[in-house]
Amino acid sequence: MEDEPTNANVSEPSDDRSDRIARRVLLANLGIATAGALTVAGLGLTGRSAVAYQAPASPVHNHSATTTAPSAAATGKPLGSTAPIDHDAVHKAATTAFPAKTQGQGLQELESRVVGGVREFDLVAGKLRWEVTPGNFVDAEAYNGQVPGPIIRVAEGERVRVRVKNQLDDSTAVHWHGQRVPNSMDGVPFITQPPITPGETFTYEFTAGPFGSHMYHSHHNATEQVGRGSLGPLIVSPRDKYDKEEFFIFNDSLGGLTINGKGFPATFPYTAKLGQRIRFRFMNEGTMIHPAHLHGLTLEVFARDGYPLPAPFKCDTLNVAPGERWDAIVVADAPGVWAFHCHILTHAEGNAGMFGMVTALIVS
Repeated sequence: MEDEPTNANVSEPSDDRSDRIARRVLLANLGIATAGALTVAGLGLTGRSAVAYQAPASPVHNHSATTTAPSAAATGKPLGSTAPIDHDAVHKAATTAFPAKTQGQGLQELESRVVGGVREFDLVAGKLRWEVTPGNFVDAEAYNGQVPGPIIRVAEGERVRVRVKNQLDDSTAVHWHGQRVPNSMDGVPFITQPPITPGETFTYEFTAGPFGSHMYHSHHNATEQVGRGSLGPLIVSPRDKYDKEEFFIFNDSLGGLTINGKGFPATFPYTAKLGQRIRFRFMNEGTMIHPAHLHGLTLEVFARDGYPLPAPFKCDTLNVAPGERWDAIVVADAPGVWAFHCHILTHAEGNAGMFGMVTALIVS
C-alpha cells in the first residue's frame, strides 16, 4: 500500500476535537444513559493550555514504570487502608467520567512557513505542569507546552529547517528518529553536535525522507527528558488513501501509563462515521512493549517504521516496541463503542477498575 504525494500545507481531513465526543452513542453503549447520569462538564474536552511551570524545591527523579496508585478520592477509602475496594463503584465512576476533563492537549499541528523554498518550524523545549488524569499533575519537559509535542508535517523531498530553542534548566538536543539526515543534523551531543545549553537555539536542516510515520525526541539525558514528554510525531507525506488519521502514542514514564499524554479516564476517544477508513499511526516513546488491542474491528497493518511492508497483514492486537512506529487502516464497519487499550493488563486495569492505557473507538 503506497501513499500519494500531497502538499504539506494542506491539513488532512480530521473531525474537530470537539466532535470526538459522540455523547449519545457513548452513553447508550455503556448502558448509563439515565437522565443526568453524566454532566456536560464530565464529558467536556479542554482547549486550555498547560499552566506555567514552577520549579520544585527538590526535583523528583523516580521514573520507574509503575502504575500510579489510585487516590483516596478514587477508591473511596483513606490512603494506606487495607479495606477492600468497591471495584464496581470505582470502575463505574471512572467509566462514566470518560473522557474526563483535564488541562492541556497534545498533538496540535505545528505551524510552519516557507522561506526561500525551505519549510521552517520553531520548536521550544521547556518545563510545565501537565495534568495526566483529573487532579494528577506532574512535572513535564516538553515541546511547545504540550505532551506529546506538536505534529511536524512535511512532504517527502522537502527541505526542512527546525529552530530548537532550549528553555529547560539542562542541555538538550533533538534526534529525527527514522529520517535520513546529514550526520551533523542527527542530534546526538558530543558525537554529531554540541549540546544545546539552556537559553541557546540550534537550527536543524535536512531533506525530509523517507515518507511515513516518524518521531522526533530528545537524545540528551533521554531517559529523563523523553520520559517527561520531550517527544512528538514527524509525519512525512505522501500518504495513503483514508478518510481521517489518528495518533496512538504510548509513553510509560510521565505520570504513569499514557496514550497521547493522558491516562484513563482522561484519554480522548477516537470517533468515526460508519464505513470510514481511519489511518492509525502507532508510536512507542516509552521504555516497555505495549500491545495495542482493538475490540470488534480489524487493524490492516501496512507499514513499519515508515517503510511499507512487503506483505501487509491483519490483526486485532499489534505489539509496539519502544522506538517502533506502525501504520494501520481500520475500516469502521461496525457501530458501537469499541474498547482500545494496551493488552498488558496491568497497564490498563487493576483492582480499582480501568486506568492508564485505555481509550475507545466510537463508530456511529
